[in-house]
Amino acid sequence: MDEAGIGDPVVFEEDGDTSSRLHPLQRPKFGELLAYTRLGDTVHITEMFRLVRSTGRILDVFDVLHRDRLALRIHDGAFPAMALTARHPRTGGLLSTVRFMVQTLAAARDLQRELTYDGLRAAEAKGNKGGRRPAVAADKTDDVRTAYRKAAPSPPSPATTA
Repeated sequence: MDEAGIGDPVVFEEDGDTSSRLHPLQRPKFGELLAYTRLGDTVHITEMFRLVRSTGRILDVFDVLHRDRLALRIHDGAFPAMALTARHPRTGGLLSTVRFMVQTLAAARDLQRELTYDGLRAAEAKGNKGGRRPAVAADKTDDVRTAYRKAAPSPPSPATTA
């Protein structure tokens, strides 16, 4: 928040055990945030995927922000380029429908990429490398290799010329 020039912010951060699958409007801290804000406030979010994980939920959040006349600023991903204010296409606001849909699709792509990378990093932290699992367990590869070499016919010897 310091980098964004926001001095003394009031922070609402979900507990680690709050499921990311829970709709944002059902999350306790988001509810507290909405109760705290006043007309014309700006809600700052560090990363969009921290709040929503689908386009439908983005639109639900926009509806609530518009209802409460709140501006929204997202500081990472595809959304910083968007002029996200309390108005949006469903209500004839500032963003045109075409522009909004194009930017939402770009943001959804960026969101999906971020979620994929997060999943890969989490799997790597657990010791998973990703990719296909080997067909033969690591402790069995030497046995399989030896058996293969014994069963394979020997290559023909080169013909000798006199």
